Amino acid sequence: MRRRLAVVLVTMVGSALAIQAPAWSSGKDKVLEFDTMAPVDGAFVGPANPIRGVSGGGLPWQIEEATGELRVDGRLEVEVEGLVLLDDASVPEAVRGINPIPNFQAIVSCLTDVDGLVETVNVSSGLFPANTEGDSKIEATLDLPSPCVAPIVFVASPTGAWFSATGRE
Repeated sequence: MRRRLAVVLVTMVGSALAIQAPAWSSGKDKVLEFDTMAPVDGAFVGPANPIRGVSGGGLPWQIEEATGELRVDGRLEVEVEGLVLLDDASVPEAVRGINPIPNFQAIVSCLTDVDGLVETVNVSSGLFPANTEGDSKIEATLDLPSPCVAPIVFVASPTGAWFSATGRE
């Protein structure tokens, strides 16, 4: 009888906690998790075709690997490897296959509801070191709008031009 009562109590307490706990506390605190990013290339190079107001870098880039995670509380982690200028004739020979930018930043772009209208809100991190091989790790906590619908994460220059964005090439 005691065992049955203990099981009933544990079940009741567990159910009560599940009802009262916010969604993020049960492991559902991720807004976005990714293991790929698309480099700026083609029609996205330069300011002609910005994505949500964020212009592409002035030259095409390439990327070997990217992973990241965005959480409900604004914590963002992005790790890129091999984010360098494209090794191609469209890039000046002296900078092909290297990253000439000493610092990257992250930009998170959200669609949000402002007084019944959908608006784009772009939030930037601080600057994080990037080596000439194009490796960088960004860890920041951002003040995201609520809701943050259809987020896009960009790795960008200190001036805000993007070099890679969540998505697939």
